[in-house]
Amino acid sequence: MNSVVDDQQCERVPRAEPAREDGRVIDLSLAGKGNYQSRRSVLIELLWYVLEACVINNKLLPLSFVRVRLLRLFGAKIGTGCRFLHQLRVKSPWNLEVGDNCWFGADVWIYNQAPVRIGSNVCISQGTFLTAGSHDMSTTMDLRVAPIVIEDGVWITSKCVVQMGVTIGRSAVVTPLSVVHRSLEAEGVYGGNPCRFIRKRFVSAG
Repeated sequence: MNSVVDDQQCERVPRAEPAREDGRVIDLSLAGKGNYQSRRSVLIELLWYVLEACVINNKLLPLSFVRVRLLRLFGAKIGTGCRFLHQLRVKSPWNLEVGDNCWFGADVWIYNQAPVRIGSNVCISQGTFLTAGSHDMSTTMDLRVAPIVIEDGVWITSKCVVQMGVTIGRSAVVTPLSVVHRSLEAEGVYGGNPCRFIRKRFVSAG
């Protein structure tokens, strides 16, 4: 008897309606390159892709000068005393400019569809992602690019994300796991998602 009652009660439970599809969806097949412009031929880009995978992003190669020479060969401007001891990724070396005495940690990814300019005495710690491009989310999903500028003395600590169009001011510090979506003033310590001012980096002598 209980089995019959249970079956009847189950039949009276209304079934869930399928999800309604009345929100807007952008057709990704129509998305274009937006304001992105390739500065090298497909052949050069393909050659760099192979060298990046085999040499630049190879953790078994702890030789900074090899990475520096290859980056320069493909158009990067790199100053003296820079340390590229660990594996990293650089999408377009011809869009990269680095000053003197800069350090790059393991697994740094410079996704520079537009120019990325890094000053001198800059430390970019492990796992940081610099991306000079994104998509136009509200209209066509076209690619949009804008330069990134990191001024002298900046320290971007581990696993941070720096987005397109951002300038990070002289001697600023970005704390771990932060997302930099707007420009930062000089000599501040910033952190969080979105990144916010925490305090001044240097304490006044007085």
